[in-house]
Amino acid sequence: MRSDFHSGKTWAPKDETPIVRVTRQRFSLNMISAISPRGALRFMVVKGGVGARVFIGFLKRLMHGQRRPVYLIVGGHPSHRAKAVKEYVDSLEGRLKLLFLPPYSPVLNHDELVWNDVKNNAVGRAKLEGPKDLHRVVVSRLRFLQKRSDRVRSFFRAPETCYAAA
Repeated sequence: MRSDFHSGKTWAPKDETPIVRVTRQRFSLNMISAISPRGALRFMVVKGGVGARVFIGFLKRLMHGQRRPVYLIVGGHPSHRAKAVKEYVDSLEGRLKLLFLPPYSPVLNHDELVWNDVKNNAVGRAKLEGPKDLHRVVVSRLRFLQKRSDRVRSFFRAPETCYAAA
């Protein structure tokens, strides 16, 4: 997520150029999320890059309290394919299985719809003064989505992601 993202339309009086007021600063943060067809959402927001260590931390949080095996669809990010991640997944003895989308896949990873929702319905419509505002807006929207399991379930009905609901 970046501070300079703008979403939606704006308006101005006739014959005047609309002006979108934004901060001149650029700041960003990264987020990792996982959703289930039942409407559950788990997420983690981090400053800086998402490497193998951060991804393993997310997987540990995801697996906490899980009694049944978890099947996680992931893209081609280097952290997903790291040796340390493979070792961690192997240490769980089948309780976690990573399913990789093929490179340049025409279908979306269903988490991209979560990220799109956060960008278009929160970040792109908020006035951000600094990194703390960006963090607050992103976390607030993700917590909103956690409470709206019907909305999360709808991400699995999209034509680009319905493969994951089966």
